[in-house]
Amino acid sequence: MNQSAEEEEVYNIIPVHNLLADHPSLRFPEVRAAAAALRSVGDLRRPPFAPWKSHYDLLDWLALFFGFQASSVKNQREHLVLHLSNAQMRLSPPPDNIDTLDPTVLRRFRRSLLRNYSNWCSYLNLKSNIWLSDSHSRRASDNQRELLYVSLYLLIWGESANLRFVPECICYIFHNMAMELNKMLEDYIDENTGRPFLPSVSGENAYLNKIVKPIYDTIKAEVDNSKNGTAPHSAWRNYDDINEYFWSKRCFEKLKWPIDLGSNFFVTGHKGKKVGKTGFVEQRSFWNLFRSFDKLWIMLFLFLQAAIIVAWEGREYPWQSLRTTEVQGKCLTVFITWSALRFLQSLLDIGMQYSLVSRETKSLGVRMVLKTVVAASWIVVFGVFYGRILDQKDRDRNWDSGATKRRMVNFLEVVVAFLAPELLAVALFLIPWIRNFLENTNWKIFYLLSWWFQSRTFVGRGLREGLVDNVKYSLFWIAVLATKFVFSYFMQIKPMIAPTKALLDLKNVTYEWHEFFDNSNRFAVGLLWLPVVLIYLMDIQIWYSIYSSFVGAAVGLFDHLGEIRNMQQLRLRFQFFASAIQFNLMPEEQLLNSRGNIKNKIKDAIHRLKLRYGLGRPFKKLESNQVEAYKFALIWNEVINTFREEDIVSDCEVELLELPQNDKNDPRSNWEIGVIQWPCLLLCNELLLALSQAKELIDAPDRWLWYKICKSEYRRCAVIEAYDSLKHFLPAIVKYDSDERSIIRTYFQEIDQFVQLEKFTKTYNLTALPKIYDKLVRLLDLIVKPDKNADKVVNALQALYEVAIRDFLKDPRNSEQLIADGLAPQRAVSGEALLFQSAVELPSASNETFYRRVRRLHTILTSHDSMQKVPENLEARRRIAFFSNSLFMNMPHAPQVEKMRAFSVLTPYYNEEVLFSKEQLRTENEDGISTLYYMQTIYASDWRNFIERMRREGMKSERELWTTRLRDLRLWASYRGQTLTRTVRGMMYYYRALELLAFLDSASEVDMREGSQQLSSMRRNDEADRLSLDQSPSSRTLSRSSSVSLLYKGHERGTALMKFTYVVACQIYGSQKAKKDPHAEEILYLMKINEALRVAYVDEVQSGRDEKEYYSVLVKYDQKLQKEVEVYRVKLPGPVKLGEGKPENQNHAIIFTRGDAVQTIDMNQDNYFEEALKMRNLLEEFKSYYGIRKPTILGVREHIFTGSVSSLAWFMSAQETSFVTLGQRVLANPLKVRMHYGHPDVFDRFWFLTRGGISKASRVINISEDIFAGFNCTLRGGNVTHHEYIQVGKGRDVGLNQISMFEAKVASGNGEQILSRDVYRLGHRLDFFRMLSFFYTTVGFFFNTMMILLTVYAFLWGRLYLALSGVEGAALSNANDNRALGTILNQQLIIQLGLFTALPMVVENSLEHGFLNSIWDFLTMQLQLSSVFYTFSMGTRGHYFGRTVLHGGAKYRATGRGFVVQHKSFAENYRLYARSHFVKAIELGLILTVYASYSPVAKDTFVYIALTITSWFLVVSWILGPFIFNPLGFDWLKTVYDFDDFMSWIWFKGGVFAKSEQSWEKWWYEEQDHLRTTGLWGKILETILNLRFFFFQYGIVYHLGIAAGSKSIAVYLLSWIYVLLAFGFYWVIGYAREKYAAKEHIYYRLVQFLVIIFGVVVIVALLQFTHFKFLDIFTSLLAFVPTGWGFICIAQILRPFLEKTIFWDTALSVARMYDIMFGVIVMAPVALLSWLPGFQNMQTRILFNQAFSRGLHISQILAGKKPKADE
Repeated sequence: MNQSAEEEEVYNIIPVHNLLADHPSLRFPEVRAAAAALRSVGDLRRPPFAPWKSHYDLLDWLALFFGFQASSVKNQREHLVLHLSNAQMRLSPPPDNIDTLDPTVLRRFRRSLLRNYSNWCSYLNLKSNIWLSDSHSRRASDNQRELLYVSLYLLIWGESANLRFVPECICYIFHNMAMELNKMLEDYIDENTGRPFLPSVSGENAYLNKIVKPIYDTIKAEVDNSKNGTAPHSAWRNYDDINEYFWSKRCFEKLKWPIDLGSNFFVTGHKGKKVGKTGFVEQRSFWNLFRSFDKLWIMLFLFLQAAIIVAWEGREYPWQSLRTTEVQGKCLTVFITWSALRFLQSLLDIGMQYSLVSRETKSLGVRMVLKTVVAASWIVVFGVFYGRILDQKDRDRNWDSGATKRRMVNFLEVVVAFLAPELLAVALFLIPWIRNFLENTNWKIFYLLSWWFQSRTFVGRGLREGLVDNVKYSLFWIAVLATKFVFSYFMQIKPMIAPTKALLDLKNVTYEWHEFFDNSNRFAVGLLWLPVVLIYLMDIQIWYSIYSSFVGAAVGLFDHLGEIRNMQQLRLRFQFFASAIQFNLMPEEQLLNSRGNIKNKIKDAIHRLKLRYGLGRPFKKLESNQVEAYKFALIWNEVINTFREEDIVSDCEVELLELPQNDKNDPRSNWEIGVIQWPCLLLCNELLLALSQAKELIDAPDRWLWYKICKSEYRRCAVIEAYDSLKHFLPAIVKYDSDERSIIRTYFQEIDQFVQLEKFTKTYNLTALPKIYDKLVRLLDLIVKPDKNADKVVNALQALYEVAIRDFLKDPRNSEQLIADGLAPQRAVSGEALLFQSAVELPSASNETFYRRVRRLHTILTSHDSMQKVPENLEARRRIAFFSNSLFMNMPHAPQVEKMRAFSVLTPYYNEEVLFSKEQLRTENEDGISTLYYMQTIYASDWRNFIERMRREGMKSERELWTTRLRDLRLWASYRGQTLTRTVRGMMYYYRALELLAFLDSASEVDMREGSQQLSSMRRNDEADRLSLDQSPSSRTLSRSSSVSLLYKGHERGTALMKFTYVVACQIYGSQKAKKDPHAEEILYLMKINEALRVAYVDEVQSGRDEKEYYSVLVKYDQKLQKEVEVYRVKLPGPVKLGEGKPENQNHAIIFTRGDAVQTIDMNQDNYFEEALKMRNLLEEFKSYYGIRKPTILGVREHIFTGSVSSLAWFMSAQETSFVTLGQRVLANPLKVRMHYGHPDVFDRFWFLTRGGISKASRVINISEDIFAGFNCTLRGGNVTHHEYIQVGKGRDVGLNQISMFEAKVASGNGEQILSRDVYRLGHRLDFFRMLSFFYTTVGFFFNTMMILLTVYAFLWGRLYLALSGVEGAALSNANDNRALGTILNQQLIIQLGLFTALPMVVENSLEHGFLNSIWDFLTMQLQLSSVFYTFSMGTRGHYFGRTVLHGGAKYRATGRGFVVQHKSFAENYRLYARSHFVKAIELGLILTVYASYSPVAKDTFVYIALTITSWFLVVSWILGPFIFNPLGFDWLKTVYDFDDFMSWIWFKGGVFAKSEQSWEKWWYEEQDHLRTTGLWGKILETILNLRFFFFQYGIVYHLGIAAGSKSIAVYLLSWIYVLLAFGFYWVIGYAREKYAAKEHIYYRLVQFLVIIFGVVVIVALLQFTHFKFLDIFTSLLAFVPTGWGFICIAQILRPFLEKTIFWDTALSVARMYDIMFGVIVMAPVALLSWLPGFQNMQTRILFNQAFSRGLHISQILAGKKPKADE
């Protein structure tokens, strides 16, 4: 019994089962009310299967009837209670009866939770199964009913496991189960048995086994069909297909209820009757781009056609040509093209979607065919009518006759009919709400009307935005398109017309080769136009990036970003800072319903203006309003404290930054100071300035002097504070009852008196002030020193006294007068000891407060500099600046913590680092650098602060760091890596911030005053407690948190727990525990020190012999029992991972999250305490409308924290920063297409959990899972916003190889997105302009990157063709120096390389850090070769994107998160980049070389350079990129060693188990994996592309001497003999080697000898008897090497046929030769640069520039000369 009692006790957040427990959250009546509502079972019929116990509630009742799991019930019970009580706390006005659950809370919750269900019902024309009476006649039983429906839904959802990805399937299940529930509630009698109605599914775990498992098994079987994601998408059903099955009524006819397992829905594999794909078929093809975004391409092609027609006339401006009827007539052909494009679209629909048509979906097929027929008939109609125009024109011999014009009018009438649907669409675009109404109402008539245009889907209806937004993004795009078209016409199309005409008019060209089509240069013209057309198609991307940069900057300016950039600007604003914190972070006392109205909004706006520009001097109020000042001080000091805990400020800086507080308890240290004590940082230098003013104005009256000083608020405060402090300081160091003390007292009283009478300047001699000042400073110096010398103090005091009495008083007094006035001791007469001799008594060293005060006084008096370098750490400065700036931005008002929305954070974790181990920190890489040493150099100031903190906590020598303080050291390092510990610490700041805010919400003035006193007296005593962390059980010390927590009264913890929970989904934590993996211990430690942290994992349990059972388990650390306890264990239908791992991991843990919102945080993120304070403001955004919808995802900005590691990391983070700030800002406003990228976004939790979760998980297609959450959200009518007043830290990859892997992952992900249904639907359902924004910011960006690379290819191949064919020579000799050919492309590439990547970065940078800074940064980047990096990563993107769309093979690449300082070997770089960069670069280099040799244009060196410089830049970047950014890339010894390593890798034979890292052969097979899984079209396309390699041979052979100028085809055919000979030689030698090399070596040598002799003889004979020149040997290599490569590429495609034949081995060994050759070509420039002196140093300088500027000894680091640690 004991055991079970203890089991009962385990709870997650609140003990719902035991409302009498001692738990801080239970003091809220709302929690009790919610629990009581669930308990009111009333007179419901008791379930017959099991005995009913008294403590059962509604959830147990449902569970007993429907067979839900007990643990799941427990989980949902707490979920419901927490949610309902939180919702009730938020009610305003609060309900009349606080102890019962308010019906409105329940009603709102039911509506929001079941909204998707009711939409689904109305979409399918079903009657909803939620039976409630009207809202007017509500009965009590209705509340119970509503509770039952909600509970039923949550229980279904909580156990559905992977079915949560198919939300409409859950609707179907709920629909049927709700029906059964209704029958039970209405006491139906079962017809078959005559007994009361029972659910069709019941018994233990019945729901899981009978309903979830069959559907789950179907999904699993389909996934198995996908052959681990390699089968084509059209061959198996993914999550979306399963889900869309439930979008039609057939699910009711076929599946039935109880579920009919014989239904064809469950048939998988290749059997006959199975259900095929539903809703969409993903086909791998580039045509998808055209299908999804057809409107865009139609616009581009039609404009191109019209522009060419108009430009052909050769007039100056287009409108001049358009006046002629002829041009107008020719422009009408545009409509023929348009109808042809429509026809193409309908053919593509059939070609890709035919497999959707089945017996059940005939209408789809009918529509496809009809559309094709109609499109074809339009082509015919247009053709006929246009034919009539031409006919008439030919008869009248001109275009201007009346008859021709009449025919043109007829043609236009047809056009109007053709355009009718488009015009309707435009009309609906202008009035968006009508469109939304039509799409969202499910009337049959509307359905019939729209049937023709789009298939009816459940998602993607009513996506139009409001009118204002419509206007905003339309204007943006009209500007972009106008610029683009003007530019295209004048700069691209018009200049091409003249050279085109010239080429077409060329007669009698002397071709350099055998020409098949005589006298036609059309092919040459085509090649000339190709690159121009490609650029024309992609350059909207460039215009978009230019416009969006400036729009983004404007939006940022209006949001007040970057107003406080550094500490100087903060000093100017600091005085309004307290009011800003009060205004934004502190809740106001709210009157009922006063928030929303206009008057308040205006008041708010005015208040913000006042704050922002310091109107009305709000800081005056601070002195009068003590509470506000205290609150401000507590928050500010807490922020500075966190900085200290994180070691980014030093102890000394803490004292300069904090706001000191008065302490009433100890009179000796309680200094009454009449002004706010600003941080020393602000007061520095002010006192000295005041002194100099006093010196200048010696004779001025008091008022004037004081007026001058008061002009600066800080100066006034400094003067008063210094004076008040002296008043307290001097008596404090003198014995309590001595004469000296009373003298000091009297002296100050006199001064006070004269100040009041305004006679100060008359009485005192201001010229003596500097003397007094010097003496004072001497005294303070002595007291601040650690070893205090009492005699010196006495002397200093005496000197001070002398000056004060002798020099300071204007009319000197004699000693009698002084004694009379009480300014001299009585005993001076009797000539005893000197003054102060025995009276000095310094406070003890333990009186920390006193000495802190003295230090502060000393600082105020002596600091000269303006302290712009405080804090020294750049990170601390950036954070203070961002925090202070954000408080002046617009944000919603904060509610009280009790009234805020609850939220949780979810982090998926697999197997990454949790905490660096001792070994990881100590182990040195091959250059002798340990990770720890590397961190110490990069974070030098952090390390100093850390050592300082350790010393303060009692560390004697640094050796202790490796023994007793090892954990501190490991934590310090882990907080600077990308570890789970860092993420958890960051997220737990939410908890800490909520506790602090809850305290401030309820604390009275007294609490705070006492609080600040306790704190100051405890400041230094709590260090000792911190050490005993491990022994003390109380959770206060455990939360490691700051000293403020000692003031808490206890309820703060309860409030924070109700509002925040953090779930980390550690998928394999169970198996890690079983294996005793250190990761598991670290995770346990994290749970131990963070109260609100929970860990969810999947547990596999052996049951029976081969069976495994799977459970979702939630664990927490129980502080009372001091061990980890299991809270929930929910059984799953099978293994979690069916699709992509990460979304499945999130999905299994999402049932354990709580609250209204969930923030998804990745493993590489971090958070800051001061940002966590603003979270409750952010969550209020869910209330307000953005456009016509409330937000469902709140986007949050990120700060990339890895930029400081190396220049590479800096480029990456600069690019990323402009994307996550400026890019997202523009997408959210004005464009309204921000989806969800990456991870700090906050989701509306209940909205998403009923609509398929926070990511999609189908295998391969959803490889970038998180982006699909955004697509899904937009399609289902959500709204995504972006907020910049709060930020989260994020780490990015730092080494080139990691960055490339990341780019490859993103690019492959985009390649898969193109195929997906989400992109297709968005492309069709968004209006034209939003579709453009969507395209150019997601898949379009990658497509256009690829287009740029294709342009380079097209340009160079075109030039090569023109040069080798001789057309170029002919054009040169004919035309008047046709330079136009050369210049067209060049400007394009320059524009594209520079602006494309840099502009958004420069603009965002100048917005946030100032224009000059950003220009300087940009120049530094250029010097560090950033353009090489950007060109290189462009290649990565283009390669992987193109390959994925053609062949698939996208896979999740786990990118490392480590620090990269070690050198990557050549072989590793070769493996990674050979196919994506090196081979392509070599090919382009070869073209450029051949072009240089054979082109008549290239004879002019300048022209050649101008033409090809950008292409050469590309080649060099692609070849040298990996070595420039590789530490020690140009070290001669490493290079030699690398080459040996490379050769051994090439020749390593290896067995079956060799990895690709060891053996070339294995790698070679892996590199062509994608060709095995690709479809037929992929293979055909790849073959066609590879044919280009045979062109070299055809072109060059005719230029050889041996051809002797012959142009016959025979020359080409004969050249193949050479190829065959070469293969023959190769084969003979290979054969001989196999046969003789080992045993009879002499024969092998003989064969070699014979072959060489034969070769020499042939060459000699050729030289003798033909026109063969010796140079031809080398030239012919240029011709034949590509041929061989072409053969190998084609052999790889035909591998299935060739593998068994003799050719395969030859192909393999030739391929090895080629790889050796490529390796040598790539190695050559690297070796040369390594051999030249000085390059290595330069490269290190480039790679680690920033670290250099921080004084990093990298050269020492890299050479491994580690400075010895000072012991």
